[in-house]
Parts: sequence; structure tokens; C-alpha cells
Amino acid sequence: MTSKTFVPAFKAQVGNWTYFSCLMSYAQVAREVSFAHELGGNQDLGTMIQRGVGTRTAQITEYLLTNENRFLGAIIIAVWGGNPNYLEVTMDAENEAILSGLDRNFGVLTFDGTQQFFALDGQHRLKAIKDAVKRNPELGNEDINVIVVPHFDTPEGRRRTRRLFTNINRNAKSTNLQENIALDEDDSFAILTRQLLDEHPFVSRDKAVLVFSKVGEGGELVLASRSISASSPAWSTISVLYDVVKEIGFELPCTLNESNQRADDELLDQSYEIIAERIQDLLDACGNLQKRYLTAQSPRDVRAPKGREGAGHPFMRPAVQVQVARVVRHILEQETMTWEEVMKRLSALNWKISEAPFSAMWIETPEGRQQGKMASGKDHTQLLYDLLLVHLAPRSKAQISRALRSYADLMKARYPVSTDELSKLLPVETVQFQPE
Repeated sequence: MTSKTFVPAFKAQVGNWTYFSCLMSYAQVAREVSFAHELGGNQDLGTMIQRGVGTRTAQITEYLLTNENRFLGAIIIAVWGGNPNYLEVTMDAENEAILSGLDRNFGVLTFDGTQQFFALDGQHRLKAIKDAVKRNPELGNEDINVIVVPHFDTPEGRRRTRRLFTNINRNAKSTNLQENIALDEDDSFAILTRQLLDEHPFVSRDKAVLVFSKVGEGGELVLASRSISASSPAWSTISVLYDVVKEIGFELPCTLNESNQRADDELLDQSYEIIAERIQDLLDACGNLQKRYLTAQSPRDVRAPKGREGAGHPFMRPAVQVQVARVVRHILEQETMTWEEVMKRLSALNWKISEAPFSAMWIETPEGRQQGKMASGKDHTQLLYDLLLVHLAPRSKAQISRALRSYADLMKARYPVSTDELSKLLPVETVQFQPE
């Protein structure tokens, strides 16, 4: 005789759908719920449901196995063959006022093997649950909310189920990068970014870092993207600050643990002390940005002084901030220079947007180099990266020559700093063994 599993559930109605909301253990889900392609018959539906199931679930599986704060959203499953076996239940109590209304549409779903259940939405979570329970059976005792809808294996039933599937996926909205930075409690770099926004003397200043691009009267909040308008008082944005933190903090103590679980508070505290100091070093080394920002009549005068935009400060530009951080990381990973040496080289640059190497991001207008606009596109950001490398830590004359040729090709102009001048920055041992 097939064993029965009873699951408490609430019967609900929305639009022309009747559905059931219930609580199931991971073990029950792993045992009772299948993928559409395992049920056979409806190949179109099987193809639709199993879309993308595979390697994408590995990260969820590790999350379930390693993260103490694990939590998964509801899975929507469909009953193959029609309405599920549902029995309404009423509750009696001496104090009827307490339970009045609580037993409305309350009942029990019966899983007895006569019907089959497949994942309509949440197939990646289902696969992860199945894999995680195999590796750690104790996880089977944990619970997840499951929403059950009927599926009829008829032409009209298949159309109805496909429509529900597409509506769910079309209207579902994943959190974006900015929302993850603002909310994630397991991403160490997101945690450190928020702490900088709360505690760092400069970064935490009002309007120094753009967090929201829109604050509506009805409570609508739109987190800032990566760009800043010329008139904005902001130095950077939340997403760019996050990128900078990731680049210059690649070897922080909190990064030693490769699991998805939050680093412990001691490691995060140690990491914050390091990253806060490094952010301050950058603000000082990159054209003394903090002092200029704080003493200027307006931040706009630092970014793009009217009529003299070419004299604007490059480190007020998010695109430049990211490339500086990328180059600093590259040099440190290559172990060719120390942090202090890199900061010293940065301090020696001419921090004007129209000057080398930042002129890679500056398009002059016919009026002259003091007037123009920021260049856009990956070609310009990559060129700035290459030029920063040869200004800070060149490895060979060939590398310098390639960067200068790239500048000439893209900008249609000769680079204002010569190969010989940049070659003076080469390591002594490299210069000694340069071919004639």
C-alpha cells in the first residue's frame, strides 16, 4: 500500500486560479516533487520547466549546506492530473472568539502517490534541495513554503499552465546590483561598503556618495547607478564605491573564507580598518581629492569648472575611479610594488582630466583642450587602464610602446609623454636587460 503524506494547507483564490499554500519539509519536497521532464508525456511543458536547470543550482546547493542564515522563497508546484486531494478542516475550541476566522479555507493536502507534482517555478531551488538533502540528510527536517496549483493534461490545461509560468517569470524581478550592495548580509564587500558609508569621515558625508537617484514622495526609492551628472555634488556612487572596495580589498582578512556564509565580526572589523585606511590613501594620493572637495565653493568646481572643464579633477569621475582601483590591484597582485610605492606614483600624476594619462577619457572640442566632454565606451576605459599601468609600474619598453600606439590610434593624436620619459619608471633590472 502506498504511504500517505498529509500536509496542512490554506485554500486560496486569485483571479481565475484556485491554489493551496502549504508548508513542506525539504525531505518531503525532495521526495514528492519532480521536474516536468521526469513526468513524460508533455514534452513542450517539460522543455519549458527544465529551462536552465543544471550548473546554476550549484551555488544554491552550497548556500543551503554552508550558510546558517539560509532561506529560500516559496516554490510553485503544479499537480499533474487535476485538482489535488484536499480535505477542509474545522477547528473547535472552548474560546471560539480566538479561532474565529482562522480556520477559513484551512485543510489538509494528501500526497498518496496517485498524483504527481512538478515544479512550475523554483526548479533551480528544487534541484538544489534534492542535491543538498542527499549530501546532508539532516537538512530534510527544514521547511519551505510551497504553493500548489492544479494542472490538467489537456490542450486548454497546458495553455493555462504555460500562461501561468510565463506570467510568473515575466513579472518576477530579481534584486539588482545596487539592491544587493544595500541589503546583502553575506557579501563582505557589500558590508564594508555600507560601513564606509556610515563611518568613514569623508565617504559618510552627506551627498559625497550618491546612494539614491530618486526618492519619491510616496516612499519610492531608486538606488543610484554608476553615473553622476556634471552638476551633482557627489564624489562617487554606491555601486562604484563597491567596485573600488572589491578591487583594493581583494586580499582582506574577510576574503579568506571562500564559503557563501558571512565572515565573522572580528574579520570584518579587521578588514574595515584596512579598507578605510586605503580609501583615505587614495583620496590623498589621487590629486588630494578630499582636501580639494572640502575647500571648494562647489563640488562641481572640482569635477568640471565652468568654461575650464579640462581642468576638472579626474578622480571625481566614476569611470576613472574604477580604472585606478583596477590598476592598483593589478600592481599589488604582481608584487612589483608595495601599496606605499603605488600611492607615491599616483601622487606624482597631473590630476587634470585633459592631462596624461587621463586625457584617454577626454574629448576636446574645437575651442581647445580646456573645453570638451568625457569619452564613453570600453575602448577609452581600457586605454586609461593601459596608460595608468605604464605611468605607475611599467614592465617593459614594449608595453609602453603598445600603450602609446593605442592612444594614437584611438585619439588620433600623439601621446604627450614620450616613451623615453616613461621608461625612466622601469625597474632597474629591467632597464639593464632591455634589447638594443
